[in-house]
Amino acid sequence: MTARKTRPTSITAYIHAAPKEARKKLREMRACIRASAPGAKESLKWGMPAFSYRRILVTFAGFQHHIGFYPTPPAVRAFAKDLSRFVTARGSIQFPLEKPLPLPLIRKITAFRVRECIYQDGKWRS
Repeated sequence: MTARKTRPTSITAYIHAAPKEARKKLREMRACIRASAPGAKESLKWGMPAFSYRRILVTFAGFQHHIGFYPTPPAVRAFAKDLSRFVTARGSIQFPLEKPLPLPLIRKITAFRVRECIYQDGKWRS
């Protein structure tokens, strides 16, 4: 019988368990998001590193050939022009491992999500 892998319980453990090729970029991604969303809470959601501020802001994940970034569909639409050189889907972006991470763009997208959450939550205050 094969031994089951234990699921990571923190972002640090997640990065340590990720493919070796992705670890450095995952650490860069974490630091970039942390700087762009001060006060956001770190956790794992759906088995991926996540940052939350009132609600989930962004998640990301490491793969063999890319870093997946999941900032929600409105954020992907808002930055479609800037993301044209990357593989995108409705709510996700793929950053290839062989190229540097676009840290200024990741900062802008994360800041957009922070503003979006504050605005959305502000509408419900009495």
